[in-house]
Parts: sequence; structure tokens; C-alpha cells
Amino acid sequence: MSKIILVTGTSTGLGISIAVQAAQAGHTVYATMRNLEKRGSLDAAATAAGVSLKVLPLDVSDSASVNAAVAEIIANEGRIDVLVNNAGAGFVRTVEQATDAEIQGVMDVNFTGVARCIKAVMPHMREARSGHIVTISSVGGLVGQPFNEIYCAAKFAVEGMMEAMASYITPNFGINFTLVEPGGIATEFVNNVMAHVVGTGGILDDEYKPILEAYIGGSQSRSGEGGGRGGQSAYQSADEVAETVIGTIQSDHPPLRIRTSEWAETLCHLKTALDPDGHKLIAQVTKQFLG
Repeated sequence: MSKIILVTGTSTGLGISIAVQAAQAGHTVYATMRNLEKRGSLDAAATAAGVSLKVLPLDVSDSASVNAAVAEIIANEGRIDVLVNNAGAGFVRTVEQATDAEIQGVMDVNFTGVARCIKAVMPHMREARSGHIVTISSVGGLVGQPFNEIYCAAKFAVEGMMEAMASYITPNFGINFTLVEPGGIATEFVNNVMAHVVGTGGILDDEYKPILEAYIGGSQSRSGEGGGRGGQSAYQSADEVAETVIGTIQSDHPPLRIRTSEWAETLCHLKTALDPDGHKLIAQVTKQFLG
């Protein structure tokens, strides 16, 4: 069945792949981004794939912008079947090095922005007694990683929010929640990390410097290894990760959590081995707290 899908953060990388693949699967896709002047790559990808996308401005850091985009889709289509929370930003600094403004900014884009989007679509999904909220999390939402503690904190927060909502909203209102947990995306990770580090003063000359250089060097050496879903590399292409997202959207029984590669599964094994898709966890939580 064709679905009305809202995707955030579609000016680059994974967002473009998700929007295009969803349209190729026959869905009506509203591809959104903060600045429509950056839509060139999206338009080019849609043209190359022979699909049509509806493009709207949506800034996840601005509630008015989020609400306006959702209102326009509802006015046009009467419903939103799927929200894909893809917009986000990486951050590589220690807590000690980061400014208060940087910490707040990372949390706002990666956590509060997701909450804003969910809050905007929930009344419509509750009324319809159906819907699916998909959030692009990360293995960093389950496993803390060097120099990523603030980013991981935001993703841990997203994981907790989605897990808690699923425990009572899914059984009572028929709205599903899925956390998609990739490792790195080969075409984006190192460039984004290095651009951020350079743009915020470079690698600081302190005791963390040799550790950070080792971390970045290891990331650079592995970033071109794109291992695919079954591969052992930490890195996949955006298209490979998007395939998992589209498969989840089209599932009749979507999982609470899904990793996108064997590497991601292995990394998260200790936290997911007993309940890989989260269904048993949600059933237990629901029973304990709601009877």
C-alpha cells in the first residue's frame, strides 16, 4: 500500500537515499530540509532515479517550522503514515572541551528536534489509530564511543524516548516505533568529523590530542571499506542503510530496533542478544506498568 512519508534532513547523504528509495517503492514522499537552497543534490538524485518528490522546508530546531510542514502535508494528503526522523549532526569533542552552547546544540538537533517532529505528527496518527515513527539512531545510541560522548548522550536519549513511547502508544493506538541503528556511513563520516574539528579550532594541543589523532586516523583508514549489510566493516553506503529503512517501513510488524550491518549487530550484541528487535522488552514493560 502506498504511504504518505515525511522524511527530515534530506539535503545530503542518507536523507536523500531514504527519500529516493521510498519514492521508488511507490510511496508519496515529502522530503524536507532546513534550507531549500541546498536541495540541488536531492533534485539531481530524484531526476536520476526517475521519481518525483514533494520538497518542503522544515527546521527541526524550530517548532513553528516543524508544525507548518506537518500542517501542509495534512492539508494536502489528509494523513501522515510514516515519519522518518533523519536530520541530525555528529559531534567529536570531549565534554571537557565542549562549550555549553555546543552541548545544547547537539542535544537540540539530535534529540529535541526528534521530539518536536514526533509531537507534531502524533495527534494525527492517534486520530487515525495507525502510523509509524522511524528514527535514525546509531550504534552510538546503545554503545558509548570515544570522543562521541555528547552525540551518544543525545542518541541514548532518543532511544529511551522511543522505547518508552512504544510501551503504551503501540498497544493502545496502533502506532509503531522503530530505531534504526547504523554504524558509520562511509561517504560522510570522516568528512563531517574533520569539517567540524577544523571549524571549531582544530585538534586542540592538550593531553587528548594523541588519542583523538589515533581515533581519527583509524576512522580514516576504515571509512572506505563499505561492508554492506553482511560485511564486517563499520562503514556502509547511504544506499545500503536506506534499504534497511525502506524494508522496515514496509514491514507489517516492524521491530523496535534494527541494526543495518553485521558489524553493528556484533558491536551491540551484549545489549541486544536476548531480544534483538525489542518486542519482548516492550511486552514486558507494558505488562509490568500497565497490567
